[in-house]
Amino acid sequence: MKTDRSRWIALAVLCTGMLMIVLDATVVNVALPAIQNDLGFTSSGLAWVVNAYLIAFGGLLLLAGRLGDLVSRRGVFLAGLAVFVLASLACGLAGSQEVLIAARFAQGVGGAMTSAVILGVIVTMFPEPRERARAIGFYSFVASAGGAVGLLAGGVLTQSLTWHWIFFINLPIGLATGVAALRLLPKDRGIGLGRGADLPGAVLITAALMLGVYTIVKPAAELGWTAGETLAHGGVSLLLLVLFVLREATARNPLVPLRIFRSANVTGANLIQALTVAGMFAMFFLGVLYLQRVLGYDSLGTGLAFLPLTIVMGALSLRWSERLVTRFGAKRTLLGGLVLIAAGLAWFARVPVDGNYLVSVLPATVLVGAGVGGSFPALAALAMSGATARDAGLASGLVQTTAQVGAALGLAVLATLSATRTAALTAAGRPEAEALTGGYRLAFLIGVALVVVSFAVAALVLKPGRQEEDEGAEEREEAVLVHTL
Repeated sequence: MKTDRSRWIALAVLCTGMLMIVLDATVVNVALPAIQNDLGFTSSGLAWVVNAYLIAFGGLLLLAGRLGDLVSRRGVFLAGLAVFVLASLACGLAGSQEVLIAARFAQGVGGAMTSAVILGVIVTMFPEPRERARAIGFYSFVASAGGAVGLLAGGVLTQSLTWHWIFFINLPIGLATGVAALRLLPKDRGIGLGRGADLPGAVLITAALMLGVYTIVKPAAELGWTAGETLAHGGVSLLLLVLFVLREATARNPLVPLRIFRSANVTGANLIQALTVAGMFAMFFLGVLYLQRVLGYDSLGTGLAFLPLTIVMGALSLRWSERLVTRFGAKRTLLGGLVLIAAGLAWFARVPVDGNYLVSVLPATVLVGAGVGGSFPALAALAMSGATARDAGLASGLVQTTAQVGAALGLAVLATLSATRTAALTAAGRPEAEALTGGYRLAFLIGVALVVVSFAVAALVLKPGRQEEDEGAEEREEAVLVHTL
């Protein structure tokens, strides 16, 4: 009984580390105006406070997850935690633009190492299906709700103290998490660097992902998707990705064994995650702008406005997601959740210039919260369903990578199209509030379309019920045979 209790406490430790990483992203967004005023950033320079983190984080997730399989998932988690805490200290002490941007890049490195292996540790700690579903539900709540909580925490810290404290707050949390992790996380040994120390592959995939994220957050967002710089960087990123796939297909000990993509559930779940996260950014980013720029909410009020979403999401993720997956299966649970997310975004697409919170915003947050709370634990379970003990870290890193790429794409595409629509309405003589609202509505409708596409992928690609379990069993049997040989 003590061992079982220790596993659940260890899960709480892992999720605390994840919460710290997720909170950091949205906390920083709320504090950007204060950082700009204090350090004298230009508008374009201020974007690098966010971009530096995103490029390092998104570029290293897959590599960090695989390193966990090769060396030690516990070791990679602890090392990433140390890097993140030290980088947070540097961010809080930063007195210049250059120091803050460099420290934010280091934060991204630590964040990637910490978060990439968490799901891999969870699936190895909880091999029994019902317990695993419950554990993944807890993890999914933390990973999904952290962003909304970050809006509230950022408003409180920035308004009551200074922006420096959004980084300093990570120090006690990170240190306590590290001490608890040393005591509670099970020690593990990887399969060895010789089984996958593919240096050319590591260089290719890291360069491809970093350049891809850079292309999305910089030239695409600022110059447009058809600009020469965007096409050039995007083309090089795609070329590096193709070279990586060719390398992995021929390498004796590949960094990323391509067999993991033979599972329809793993491949389909990651595609669904990228599309759904991209669509949801219409609400989590542009919904915040609508509340602040059209309805006049301050940062604290915005955080409180999204609190119902967090509460509903938590209630489903922590209490009901395991029962839903056990009763209806991961595929059906996911499909139901995607319907609710699409309905919530569609409700948001109706927002008026003089919107009322109880009528225009609250129903949408409740619908999306219920959809995320029900669908994301099922989605995580599907994404990890084909992972063997040897590949759990890789599968975990892949889940995080697709979420990050989806978020970056969603932010760039939806924000760009929204701004273009707003500019067109302004040029036509519409008032500023009406033009802004028109741009946000368009983004919300595109978000609905992306979630509808992800629903179609889920319905057509994913395998239900017993077929999911049989597929995972076949993968595990194959891994045992290969390991024996």
